[in-house]
Amino acid sequence: MECPFVIASFLADAFASFIEVYGYPAIFVLMALESMIAPVPSELVMPFAGYVAAQGKLDFVLVNVFALGGSLLGSLVSYYAGKILGRKLVVQYGRWLGLRPRHLEWTEKWFNRHGTKTVFIARFIPVVRHLISIPAGISRMALGPFLAMTLVGATLWNGFLAYLGMALRGQYGLIVQYSEALDILIVILLLIALLYAWKKVHEKRSPAP
Repeated sequence: MECPFVIASFLADAFASFIEVYGYPAIFVLMALESMIAPVPSELVMPFAGYVAAQGKLDFVLVNVFALGGSLLGSLVSYYAGKILGRKLVVQYGRWLGLRPRHLEWTEKWFNRHGTKTVFIARFIPVVRHLISIPAGISRMALGPFLAMTLVGATLWNGFLAYLGMALRGQYGLIVQYSEALDILIVILLLIALLYAWKKVHEKRSPAP
């Protein structure tokens, strides 16, 4: 656990320096990367931004506005990447990752039925929130609901982290220290929920004795 924590601390320091120098544009860029396939966890960005706002160097509302703008831009880039290139890449190269055309069909059906709540919930799940826009684009989820759920989910999550940083002030680093453990716990709970759901579906499909 020590090595990942050292990496997280290094990234947190780098992001903090970036925000201190460039302010709102830095928050916008970092949160845009966070919504794409980039190693920029929001837990290492928004708490420090909230801490700087608590010092009066940045405005708390504008911190969240620029963060939301970045989240929307990054999500849109990933969405259109999935929509324009995703299906073609899966068909041509997906076999190397164990992906088949039937997985595309399954993804499309899933997002047609559960796309709005999937995108919303994904904004609160580590790793998943970096990737969710791509399958949404591949499945050609309607842009309106995608943007609406991204906006609501990102606003709540970014605002929550920024508020924690502002409330903790000098102790905002505690969020960095414990975010890794929290992320692991959330992923474990998600896997348990998925296994439970798979078991229920399997039981329904199994013929009665």
